[in-house]
Amino acid sequence: QVQVQESGGGLVQAGGSLRLSCAASGSGSIVRPTVMAWYRQAPGNQRELVASMTSGGSTNYADSVKGRFTISRDNGKNMAYLQMNSLKPEDTAVYLCNAKSDNKWFGYDTWGQGTQVTVSS
Repeated sequence: QVQVQESGGGLVQAGGSLRLSCAASGSGSIVRPTVMAWYRQAPGNQRELVASMTSGGSTNYADSVKGRFTISRDNGKNMAYLQMNSLKPEDTAVYLCNAKSDNKWFGYDTWGQGTQVTVSS
């Protein structure tokens, strides 16, 4: 069974930076995630995709974070990172990591518990 764990959230002033980390792991070795993605959900809002990255390095970003956020991965460690710069109060949300593998025999689609990011004005 695959688990996903986020870390790195916190309170930051507008204009500041934070770096989130996401680790996908299992009781033994796991199949490399095909896609690792960051989502966020603010109170009263739907969950939205922030950024995603395939194991081959293709990325996708929400328009609202382009130029400010950067997703990266360490495939050897099954980890993903989200570097968030020039943070705005509207970036305040719970940030959740998703790891997905489309492997025919060992596929998974797993969410972490989330980490709170609060940006003060």
